[in-house]
Amino acid sequence: QVQLVESGGGLVQAGGSLRLSCAASGTNILRFDTMNWYRQAPGLERELVAEVTSSGTTHYLDSVKGRFAISRDIAKNTVDLQMSSLKPEDSAKYYCNARTGYIPYWGEGTLVTVFT
Repeated sequence: QVQLVESGGGLVQAGGSLRLSCAASGTNILRFDTMNWYRQAPGLERELVAEVTSSGTTHYLDSVKGRFAISRDIAKNTVDLQMSSLKPEDSAKYYCNARTGYIPYWGEGTLVTVFT
């Protein structure tokens, strides 16, 4: 059974950094077609923040380009999201997502709050 567990969220001042981690169990992360970080702020739709494909190609939401970086740690079976120069509008619950074909897997999410 595939499980994704996020960690690393918290409270951070604007301009600061946080590193989120998503630990996968039940399979090797290289078996996923893509691994992704989504976020959802209250009252807003969930949006794709960053994606890494099985070949290692990355894609980012325009508003986080140059500030966020997604990476895989094959040895640890994790996918991380390094977030820098955080802004209050980055505050949201961040979810780890992985896809194999049309099958999506989701974590429970971790909350990020950026204050001024």
